[in-house]
Amino acid sequence: MQDYSANDWPAMAAANSLDSFESIWALDIGWFEEPNQRRGGWSGVSRMEVEYPDGHREGIFIKRQQNHNTFSWWSPFKGISTFRREFQNLMMLHDVGVPTLEVLYFAERGVADDRRAILVSRELTGYASLEDCMAYWQQHGLPERETWHETIQRVAAVARRMHRHRIQQNCFLPKHVFIGELHGQMDVRLIDLEKAKRRWRTEQALVRDLDTFNRRTPGISSTDRLRFLLAYHDAERVNARIRKTWDKLLALLSKKRRNLFQRQ
Repeated sequence: MQDYSANDWPAMAAANSLDSFESIWALDIGWFEEPNQRRGGWSGVSRMEVEYPDGHREGIFIKRQQNHNTFSWWSPFKGISTFRREFQNLMMLHDVGVPTLEVLYFAERGVADDRRAILVSRELTGYASLEDCMAYWQQHGLPERETWHETIQRVAAVARRMHRHRIQQNCFLPKHVFIGELHGQMDVRLIDLEKAKRRWRTEQALVRDLDTFNRRTPGISSTDRLRFLLAYHDAERVNARIRKTWDKLLALLSKKRRNLFQRQ
């Protein structure tokens, strides 16, 4: 697979001595998250502040991994790096207009018997996860009603666009939904797309992701959950489609609770 560079990466990389795979790999800048030791290899994330040729600075995240592969029907024996799958998913969402991270650089190398991969993305400066926002609101109270309703509607709209293209995020959790501001308006971005995949039908993606989101947002009222589904289905009133989704989510939630009770 060919190396990928965003348009502004070469100048940024040259200005910060990041203009080769080897120079990025050799960085000794500590870990933003401790490396995962699994799948026969390791994978870690570092944060670095870089300076552009014009003098302004910003943060970037550098993800490095070695022999950290995933296997599928398309690559059942050798596998592919989890960063390659994440990069491909990021590009897939970008192509269909689903807002996510901005990839600056991606590359892979084989070194002796080791397979290495690097994925660099721009930091989401000024953004916070929905999980952190909800924790703050539980402590200090919800924001103004208009802001809260807009948050619900924008998250639902991003999920709707993703699912209309039959893409399942596969880990649709509040900690993977980031809220910020872009050009004076609220902006929503999805992160952690390593497990995302296309499904045969929109309904498959919808059920999996919305079930996860429904179970992992305990602080949202039934009224606001209905408001979310209205926005998700782009409807002003409850209709048969919304009732069907509501009933399906309730049934899945009930089943999960029964299974949990039986295991205890």
